Amino acid sequence: MSDDILLEQAADGPEAPIAIEALTALPDVQRRLSEILVAVVAGGGSVSFMHPLAPEAADAFWETSLAAAGRGERVVIGAWVGGVLAGTVTLLLDFPPNQPHRAEIAKLMTHPDFRGRGVALQLMHAAERLALERGRTLLVLDTATENGAGRLYEKLGFRLAGEIPDFALKPHGGLTGTLVYWKRIGASA
Repeated sequence: MSDDILLEQAADGPEAPIAIEALTALPDVQRRLSEILVAVVAGGGSVSFMHPLAPEAADAFWETSLAAAGRGERVVIGAWVGGVLAGTVTLLLDFPPNQPHRAEIAKLMTHPDFRGRGVALQLMHAAERLALERGRTLLVLDTATENGAGRLYEKLGFRLAGEIPDFALKPHGGLTGTLVYWKRIGASA
């Protein structure tokens, strides 16, 4: 795990507890994030990359993302289960001066070996708490129309703004639309 503060630890049934924390640019953390990204893309996850995703490309993405986190432009959050990085989500914070109240949820991913254990749910709760701590009152995100996490986001209170057809290529080819969601948090909710 990173040296950063533990944000949350939640029991998940008889399984090992899920520990949620902000991640820092440690070599082992970057490698584990890259492994999740490659596995999610291979499984058809629409997270901006095409299959097959070279580990070097995944490493380059996370190097850039963790550097942005080091500058305070985002927070990369990780979920650990039994010492294994099981999932991640990124809270984007770097917006123009007229949008200081907004944050964006990006790259919610759970390693295929850890799906169905509440990892994504815990990551989203942590992202919302971190957004509030940073004075953000509006969250936005998008997810693929096909096989995306729309149901999870709606369960968490996100409202569908609309769908954009043929927004991106799926990792294994073909087009998919995207669903755009928003949620007011804190006092503005």
